[in-house]
Amino acid sequence: MLRLTWVQPEDLLGHELRQARLDGREPSAIEARWRAAGGPDAPARAGASAHGVSRYLRLLAEDLLDELADLPSGLSHDEPTDLARIKSLCTDWPSAPSGGGTPPARTGGPTPAPAARAPAPAALEAAWLGRAIGCLLGKPVEKLPLDAIRALAQATGNWPLTTYFTARGVPEDLLAAHPWNRRSAATSLAENIDGMPEDDDLNYPLLNLLLLRRHGRAFTTTDVARLWLDELPPGRTFTAERVAYRNLLTGIEPPHTARHRNPFREWIGALIRADVHGWTNPGDPAAAAEQAHRDAVLTHTANGVYAAMFTAAVIATAATGSHDVHACLRTGRRVIPPRSRLARAIDHAVRLAGSHEDFDDVVDELHARYTPAHHWVHAIPNTALLTAALTHADGDFTGSIRRAVSGGLDTDSNGATAGSVAGLLAGDPAALPDHWRAPLKNRLATTVADFDGTGFDTLAHLTHLEATRP
Repeated sequence: MLRLTWVQPEDLLGHELRQARLDGREPSAIEARWRAAGGPDAPARAGASAHGVSRYLRLLAEDLLDELADLPSGLSHDEPTDLARIKSLCTDWPSAPSGGGTPPARTGGPTPAPAARAPAPAALEAAWLGRAIGCLLGKPVEKLPLDAIRALAQATGNWPLTTYFTARGVPEDLLAAHPWNRRSAATSLAENIDGMPEDDDLNYPLLNLLLLRRHGRAFTTTDVARLWLDELPPGRTFTAERVAYRNLLTGIEPPHTARHRNPFREWIGALIRADVHGWTNPGDPAAAAEQAHRDAVLTHTANGVYAAMFTAAVIATAATGSHDVHACLRTGRRVIPPRSRLARAIDHAVRLAGSHEDFDDVVDELHARYTPAHHWVHAIPNTALLTAALTHADGDFTGSIRRAVSGGLDTDSNGATAGSVAGLLAGDPAALPDHWRAPLKNRLATTVADFDGTGFDTLAHLTHLEATRP
């Protein structure tokens, strides 16, 4: 039987029950009806349960998903998705740079910042490479629990992480207890890396580069949807993106695609699409955040959208080449509602990173706080881990990616974004250690458009053209 991941109603319901508790809805009565009917829990780490359910349970799950969506949220005032309402809550929203970008919201507002030049192609190449390297480091241990990641690395003397994971020298009983990610092990262990293998963490930046080439910075959410239908194979989508794609195919239009039977709308998917919006708006974190918002609302709401806006603003600030990682993170914090759960998680992560010398202690505290309630792909714990990793490493490239991956959760996505930020701050591919760069062979695999086999230098050139387009 084909059990397509991330779309089975009986699997979605358990995730929606958890999401309801997180975003201020009270699902107890609906959950009781599901349990009384014999409804199962959502799969803990996989995208689909192993076995189907009766037609009755499937229809009940669909009805209950709709009922859950109609429950009022006590957090809606502090966590809006509408951009105008987000900006009204962000009293320190960044000013547009002089000479372009979004004009100040009102006369007499803050003085615009000086216009920034686009990052050099070398810096953008380092950012693309950094994203790929961090992703590749995290791929074989994606979905593994924290103790398994630590045990596998320690077994080969690679702790703290200084290079890619390897199966060589790992005891057989340990490999049996904690098998590598099934999809990634054949292409992402040190002994078999041969170029950058395909991954959604690289596919989405490619799609957004294509989006800007076709529509420019004035693209709409509908443009994003059309591009996906034209260029993105549905089998290459996961979680919120897969549900939104399904919704598009059934005639549901954006932004309702993000809400309809989509319990993953606050997960990490929008965050991993944000880099290009930052790379192409150097020195204009507000414009980067607004672009990220138009992209994100196809699939996400509230904190899922904020995570993308935060990341885009951080990267837009880093793209100037004139700010350290801490200033970049502070700027990113300015574009998300201050009373949101994500804002509190980011502030907590920065405090933890500043108060612990050993990053393992930071990770343990983050997991103790967030993993009991959140799925391992949720945007809140992952953004907190990413922020802590960049802060604790002081923006150093190797330090950032190894902390992001060693912290568990969505390892390849966190490694990718940490690598993008730290690579951009490094400013040149030569600043990234050769043992990280060499196995990628300046070659990227993908099913997106005509990008398969493209080099990171070419991607940097194409990104530079978009960053300098009037």
